[in-house]
Amino acid sequence: MSSAGAPPEVLQYIEGHQQQFIDRLAEAVAIRSVSGDPTRRQDVIAMGDWLEGQLQSLKVSTQRVDLGFQDGQPDDEPLPLPPVILSRVGEDPAKRTVLVYGHYDVQPAERSDGWNTDPWKLDQNDQTGRLTGRGSTDDKGPVLGWLNVLEAHNALGLELPVNLRFCFEGMEESGSDGLDAFIADEAKKGEEGYFNGVSCVCISDNYWLNARTPCVTYGLRGIVTFQMTVSGPAHDLHSGMFGRVVHEPMTDLAILMSQLVAPCGKILIDEVEKMVPAPTDEEKKEYEKLDYTVKDLDDAVGAHIGLSDDHGELLMGRMRYPSLSLHGIEGAYSGPGVKTIIPAKVTAKFSIRIVNPQTPEKVVDAVKKYVEDAFAQIDTKNTLTFEMLDAGDAWVADNTHWNYQAAIRATEAVYKHTPDLTREGGSIPVTLTFAEQLGVNVLLLPMGRGDDGAQ
Repeated sequence: MSSAGAPPEVLQYIEGHQQQFIDRLAEAVAIRSVSGDPTRRQDVIAMGDWLEGQLQSLKVSTQRVDLGFQDGQPDDEPLPLPPVILSRVGEDPAKRTVLVYGHYDVQPAERSDGWNTDPWKLDQNDQTGRLTGRGSTDDKGPVLGWLNVLEAHNALGLELPVNLRFCFEGMEESGSDGLDAFIADEAKKGEEGYFNGVSCVCISDNYWLNARTPCVTYGLRGIVTFQMTVSGPAHDLHSGMFGRVVHEPMTDLAILMSQLVAPCGKILIDEVEKMVPAPTDEEKKEYEKLDYTVKDLDDAVGAHIGLSDDHGELLMGRMRYPSLSLHGIEGAYSGPGVKTIIPAKVTAKFSIRIVNPQTPEKVVDAVKKYVEDAFAQIDTKNTLTFEMLDAGDAWVADNTHWNYQAAIRATEAVYKHTPDLTREGGSIPVTLTFAEQLGVNVLLLPMGRGDDGAQ
């Protein structure tokens, strides 16, 4: 690939059409494509329809892939999976072919979550230049960034320097249900498959460490998500009549949750914690060199609550070490005021972000045994159900590959700043799927800043 930046006329076109591109993003943000909410499934599908229409308006052909129905749904309530939207731009055998992946679904969002603006209406702050709305940075904005570049080249009659293949899905925030099987099936088709001829993969679904220094990402933590349910009485009970009379499920669940992770972040499941060796002095120096400060963390989270005042330790906590986070409890009263019931059944959800050499299989076995053994030590007549929900492996790529060198040069051309090479704490399971199934280098090229508040 050429080391030159984008042609000046392309940059001028983009500058001159900023508001048009912002309006396009506003349309996307307004579609409540929350894949994790079954009542919003038609909105997710509508977002796929809208994205396909945007591609077609740029005079490129599209292919819509039906993935069937979501796993784990009752037979009498089939929930359709959103379509995968595919598109090809260019078939020049003299050019490399870049596969661009993105997702058009989002996490839930309500004003009560702490939003200062309506999350489903893109807020354009003229003073700060910030655009705020669910999906504006994860991942609708980056997806549309690729379409904006394509529009600029089309309008100016310029050829792209590479062939492009697009693969956009609508279930990334819910485990990419159905996508892995689709990629594997296409890879098996060889020359007849959609991914035949792909030279490398580029994913823009992560973020800078701060608001100053761009980065190029070559590693991700994996993830395993769990839920544990404690059940007791046949129905909710009145605490005045049955408090200190029966074993209470919420009490048992709270005891279990307290035995998973320490306030310092250490995972209390020894077998899981000990799977990862301590960093060498050389490794520590690599993290210390990255442009990051404690203030960057404070600014990102809005409070001085970091686990360390050493930026290298913070970065290793985000990138190199596994972490366990508690996410919520279902079945317990969470409305206004006090409802003095004893819940009949409560479910806690938590996840572990894993790193090499951990694998989901080893972690699941260790966590299941630990939780069941811990529950057996509680003096209770209640029952426990433990489940693994989703899992994805950790991923590390070769950052000396030409794909990364091209990304570094492109970043320098745009931002006039050499990017940091980083691993990332989040998990994008499809990254490893592309690497394994297609056998090509995969690159993460962030478009979001560290203070974007992505979820």
